[in-house]
Amino acid sequence: MSESCNSRHFSWLMKSCFPNPNHTNNSLTQIQTQTQTQIQVHSYSSTLSSLPDDLLLECLSRVPPPSLQSLSSVCRRWARLLDSPSFLDLRRRHGRIHTTVFAVSATDFGLYEASLRFEGDVDGACNWKVSSFRANDAVSLGNFHGLLSHARLSAVGSKIFIIGRNAMVRYDTWSRTVVARSAMLFPRKKFATAVVSGKIYAAGGGSRTDAVEEYDPDTDTWRVVCQAPRRRYGCIGTSVDGVFYVIGGLKIGGTAVGTEPPRAAANAEAHVYASSMDLYDVEARAWLRSRAVPGGGCVVAACSAAGHVYVLASHAVELSFWKFDARRKKTTTQNNNNNSTAVTNAGFGEWCRLKSPPLPAQVRLDSTVRFSCVGVENKVVLVQVTGCIDDLLRRSGRSLRGLREGLVLVYDSVGGEWSRGPDLPEVIRRAACVCVEC
Repeated sequence: MSESCNSRHFSWLMKSCFPNPNHTNNSLTQIQTQTQTQIQVHSYSSTLSSLPDDLLLECLSRVPPPSLQSLSSVCRRWARLLDSPSFLDLRRRHGRIHTTVFAVSATDFGLYEASLRFEGDVDGACNWKVSSFRANDAVSLGNFHGLLSHARLSAVGSKIFIIGRNAMVRYDTWSRTVVARSAMLFPRKKFATAVVSGKIYAAGGGSRTDAVEEYDPDTDTWRVVCQAPRRRYGCIGTSVDGVFYVIGGLKIGGTAVGTEPPRAAANAEAHVYASSMDLYDVEARAWLRSRAVPGGGCVVAACSAAGHVYVLASHAVELSFWKFDARRKKTTTQNNNNNSTAVTNAGFGEWCRLKSPPLPAQVRLDSTVRFSCVGVENKVVLVQVTGCIDDLLRRSGRSLRGLREGLVLVYDSVGGEWSRGPDLPEVIRRAACVCVEC
């Protein structure tokens, strides 16, 4: 890869960003074009490498999405600019950023990602787009199989961080490159992760620690920020308004020998873990009061969308779907003296039961069927990433068909209704899902 670029790159960029829809052929336009071409040929200062970073970023930020993959390969300078926060901010300002659901899967044939975008679909029709990407020497296909088996995905801008028990990699959705990153300080399995203010937080899943870790993508470093009030396994993470939510899971670690509690007390304690969530205020570096899902049950999926935390709970013979008001940002009100007063959201912490997903009655979610929940603006996308509901129905003596592996359900928080989304592609199995701005 070269350090800088030449005029051919500039010509290609201008045609991509500012196409001429009129294609005029009058003589005056031709004369102006020839004159400008001569000036560019004889003027060394007109090369693309002479443009300052801010002007070059302005041009690159207007490139259509299909061309982004090749931009980073032009030269090291372009790759550096595309990796900067300014590039993401400019594309967002120009309306070229879209929230997209990504499902990442490792198979015997390679590494695959499927993306689903709901924007621009007037008739509601949308489909998954599947593509493959290659790992570099530091991240082999064999390593990916182990990494994705119990991995958690977190997205910072256009980059997806695939966090495994003893390793982590970063996947760039624009350049489609995979690079290794620093692993967590403590090995974890089935833990909770979430992004707050551009940093990743991880909790739970460790049998020997209750530490909460923070990852800084800029410095590629992990550090311990606090200790969790509960040591959870199989928990789920999300975030809203600067609060890291650690939801559900099982209790890790037992009591000392000879001090085991009665069976009833142990079951009650396990129920508390499975149906509760711990709240960590990142800015204040303090834990807030824990909250419990009304009606109990075992949390099987959770995510955040539009200032709320959405929780799917299993009650052995039925599913319940809940919304938790997580909006904590202060609002400004005017009093009689026209003085501004900051008050917190009065509805923070309120639970509301919503319409359950349209799954067959008496379907119990166990280890054979697992869902992933992803928030996309004002929608909640429920993706069946493991197991087949048809198998559960056959074991219970029912013959209903049509709910295969890869079922996708979409909940519209505005209308309050569920709809059937496009099923996951056949090649995507045991996927990990995340919402990305790209």
